[in-house]
Amino acid sequence: MKVDVNWLGKDFHMEAGNEEGGIIRIDGKTNIGGLEGGMSPMQLLLAGIGGCSAIDVISILEKQKQDLKSLKVEVDGDKQKNDVGFSEYKSIHMHFTLSGNLDEKKVKRALDLSITKYCSVSKALEKGSEISYDFSIKN
Repeated sequence: MKVDVNWLGKDFHMEAGNEEGGIIRIDGKTNIGGLEGGMSPMQLLLAGIGGCSAIDVISILEKQKQDLKSLKVEVDGDKQKNDVGFSEYKSIHMHFTLSGNLDEKKVKRALDLSITKYCSVSKALEKGSEISYDFSIKN
């Protein structure tokens, strides 16, 4: 896996691209000189865990023959400074909103499997962050 990050020549505005041609904008907050023309690196971590888990959940629910119509993941990180002054997420909470003809037990099982076993981003972040989740199902 490879990602290239290229500075766009203005403040902290950058563009990251992968080998498949996917592109995302990265930037710093205005208080450090950024344009806020993209997501901050810390926001990308939250997007990464939300996206990773969503991919797992969709895949697991499909295998369980569940009729998933929509999925939204709201990810909230509690960012705090550590002993040497750098920010880190002490806790990350994900709220999943799903819709469709879904069995609540199967949804819970899919979420448990994703967060505790399959999501590589969750596994990478769990060493320094307490990760929790809840969910709601709308028909």
